[in-house]
Amino acid sequence: MANTNIDASALFKLSYGLFVLTTRDGSKDNGCIINTAMQVTSSPLRISVAVNRLNYSCKLIEETGIFNVCVLTQNASMSVFERFGFQSGKDVDKFDGTSYDNRTENGLRYVPEQVNCVISGKVAQSYDLGSHMLFIADVTECFSVSGEPSVTYQYYFDHIKPKAGVTASGSTTSVVGASAASKKFVCSICNYVYEGDSLPADFICPICKHGADDFEEQF
Repeated sequence: MANTNIDASALFKLSYGLFVLTTRDGSKDNGCIINTAMQVTSSPLRISVAVNRLNYSCKLIEETGIFNVCVLTQNASMSVFERFGFQSGKDVDKFDGTSYDNRTENGLRYVPEQVNCVISGKVAQSYDLGSHMLFIADVTECFSVSGEPSVTYQYYFDHIKPKAGVTASGSTTSVVGASAASKKFVCSICNYVYEGDSLPADFICPICKHGADDFEEQF
């Protein structure tokens, strides 16, 4: 029997950070935005990251066993989230147009701007948790980049994320062709707007790949 005493939105009270996770597909570099990374042990020095299985980066980590975590700061711009979070590495080069080619000892690129540290991980264990893969990794390299405070999920929502339905560039992100009487459901992650009588339970945001649980009806 389903537990009716679960309010999934309460989990947003947990303190999450925001990170650029970088990976590599042969000669092509890749990156994505994640919100779950933490140190799990000090001896051996290990971290964990949880990655949505729909993300191209998840597949690359499973294949290569290595990744970098770039800890974003409070001065991170919305363009960073759009570059690494709102498009798929299957279709685009996430680093195209950047002015840097910084790499760690494992050969992976990292983001040297708007971050305060970089951590390289080599996967020691992995667990299939359903929607996400959990990777436990040995730290192979770690260094500070700046003294700026790390950004939290709440700070992102309060100070970085633009108003619903609008990207940092000012363009709208919504379903085309819906009637004026349609309801609007807004993705709490990237502001994509789905318009229709109801939001399908299995709907996946075409921008950030989050599911229906992360949409809220706009009144």
